[in-house]
Amino acid sequence: MNPQGAQNYLRTKVLTATPEQLQLMLYDGALRFGEQARVALEQKNFEQSYSMISRVQKIITEMQSSLKPAVAPDLCKKMSALYNFIYMKLVDANLEHQMSALDEALSILRYQRETWAMLLEQLGKTKAAAAASNLDMPAPDARMEASIRISA
Repeated sequence: MNPQGAQNYLRTKVLTATPEQLQLMLYDGALRFGEQARVALEQKNFEQSYSMISRVQKIITEMQSSLKPAVAPDLCKKMSALYNFIYMKLVDANLEHQMSALDEALSILRYQRETWAMLLEQLGKTKAAAAASNLDMPAPDARMEASIRISA
């Protein structure tokens, strides 16, 4: 796929995603940039690692700013503390070139991403069950069953 086509595809994907899917995309982006930063740190390419870690920090900031304390104050307080911790680990990784700090931040992000993916899967099942229970389908009767019998 050409670069312009990839950009258009990504734009469409973002514009049509649910808020839950967008959160998963943020986790994916943070992990992708974090892994690129890790490679750059290993190669002692500090300019590249700085750039990639800065992108992860921007994503973490976005995730933190999207918290809604009015909806779930206790959860938001805990998530904010977790995002602050991750952010500080990224600062350590960037300033001190600490691979261990970057690895710790990425480990937490991986765990959060897995948790979020499981939540989305469960949410999808719940929504599907709710939609199925709301369908106004007639109960099968003898005529319907006779019309769908398969003769051998």
